[in-house]
Amino acid sequence: MVALVGGRAAAFELGVVCQVFGLDRSDDGLPVYDFAVCGTRPGAVPTTSGFDIHVGHGVDRVAAADLVTVPAWPELDLPTPPPLVDALRAAVARGAQVLSVCTGAFLLAGAGLLDGRRAATHWQFADRLARRHPRVQVDRGVLYVEDGPVLTSAGASAGIDACLHLVRREHGAATANALARRMVVPAHRSGGQAQYVEMPVPSLPAAGDALADVIDWAQARLDQPLTVPTLAARALMSPRTFARRFTAATGTTPHRWLLDQRLQLAEELLERTDLLVDTVATRAGFGSADALRHHFAARRGVGPTTHRRTFRSDPG
Repeated sequence: MVALVGGRAAAFELGVVCQVFGLDRSDDGLPVYDFAVCGTRPGAVPTTSGFDIHVGHGVDRVAAADLVTVPAWPELDLPTPPPLVDALRAAVARGAQVLSVCTGAFLLAGAGLLDGRRAATHWQFADRLARRHPRVQVDRGVLYVEDGPVLTSAGASAGIDACLHLVRREHGAATANALARRMVVPAHRSGGQAQYVEMPVPSLPAAGDALADVIDWAQARLDQPLTVPTLAARALMSPRTFARRFTAATGTTPHRWLLDQRLQLAEELLERTDLLVDTVATRAGFGSADALRHHFAARRGVGPTTHRRTFRSDPG
């Protein structure tokens, strides 16, 4: 896989991709990737942070990659370099996956890869992307969007989410969660979650503590029937107040958060145990195998049995 940079590189966003795909974590049993940074030409490339990086490969390196990542693209007002356009189009044509972080979506749009597709970018640049590329269906609020072979993400932290989404899809929940623990980041945030919230944390510290306690309490009881009134009572709030403060603090609704947590638990049980799908459904709080299959297919694109066959971890 490669990270593609232009005449200038966005240091932090490039670092996000390097953190996920460019480090050897085989000592933790994590996958190792054939990773390279490439650009329009090898050599020194300035970054937006005031230092240079050495790019070891030219654009020809893209031809050997099955994943092409484009960190934030600082050169928004310059024409899209034709060699990069050709390389990106050829990569998609031969079946490679393409991932952009933040304004990297502008390079993909300039190459025509986002025409007719949903796409995400940092919320500050979403309107600009939509004006410049009217054929792109810009989703202004989400963390990341996967549409066909193209995965686009918002700001830097959303880039981590998108990278972990790819790891989860290719290697399973257990691997993605282990990598997230190593990086000390959330194991999974749904792509449809809000990019930002007006109140990052509840205004009162006591309310923040109550929410944290409720989250821990709910995570230990996903097999039980959990409703907003139940969670609100635990937090000593009215359901309406609880729902509002929960969304303000997490960027997602209590219902969606519970569903995401249950799907994540179901993934881990499918990958690590031989439990019947009915039992997995019960332990993850779905109640029935049919309910689990419905939600699993809606969010993951495959059924539980297919997921197990793909990502089953053999004990020992």
